[in-house]
Amino acid sequence: MPRLQRKSFYTPDTVREFPRGRGELVSLDETVIGHFRFEPGWRWSHDVRPIVGTEWCQVRHVGVIVEGEFHVQLADGTTMDFAPGDAYEIPPGHDAWVKGDTACVGYEWAGSRVYARAPEEDADGILATLLFTDIVGSTTMLERIGDKAWSELLLAHNAMIREQLDHHRGRELDTTGDGFLAMFDSASRAVRCGLRITQAAHRIGLAIRVGCHTGEIALVAGSARGVAVHTAARVMATADAGNVLVSKTTRDLLATADFGVELVGTFEFKGLTGPREIFRVAMSQP
Repeated sequence: MPRLQRKSFYTPDTVREFPRGRGELVSLDETVIGHFRFEPGWRWSHDVRPIVGTEWCQVRHVGVIVEGEFHVQLADGTTMDFAPGDAYEIPPGHDAWVKGDTACVGYEWAGSRVYARAPEEDADGILATLLFTDIVGSTTMLERIGDKAWSELLLAHNAMIREQLDHHRGRELDTTGDGFLAMFDSASRAVRCGLRITQAAHRIGLAIRVGCHTGEIALVAGSARGVAVHTAARVMATADAGNVLVSKTTRDLLATADFGVELVGTFEFKGLTGPREIFRVAMSQP
């Protein structure tokens, strides 16, 4: 629940240092805000890539520049410059570097939580609730409305899902063309996010299915690995349009007063041992 609170960057919760750069983080419950400083000569591919081990930065950034300038290049070749006073969004899959002889300083409210973390920080395994989404009938819709309209709709879909992930404190791990994989540190928050996604998708003319499963995963170079990832994908694939399905593990962790839960059935998933009970979830009516 939102509450009146205050944090100071003079005494940050976390300090993350890396070559020619530094990040200071404060946490306001569901929101992590970062204050960053990149020195002249800093470049992600030179100074951060050796830490995280990915070809491109896979973190989505939303923030504002208050001092200095930097340049961003996306994996597809798109480029953009940013200067003081510029608010920005940078999607996953990019390189970036400081322009000129002045340090680049700014604040971010999306991306700081995981930026410049070494893979081994999460490689021992963490317990998380995974959320998979998928647009139902995407190929049919693409054929019906055409490439241009579909591209615009997909952009609206991506923005909508990322807005919900940010609101519910989810961490985007991957995109699958017309779907997302995200992780949460709360089963209830993950499921609530899934329900809001299906509602928001309906408003823009899309039918989305969602699947959630809670289990242990390892994060390696920003990617989730483990049986739990495959289980969550199978749960999602079982869902019909507009439905949020969860495994029994996730069902047992929900705040039951907030949700209506019904058994869909027991399923055998390819590559996974034993039958799995799967449940449909809806928001409880007041």
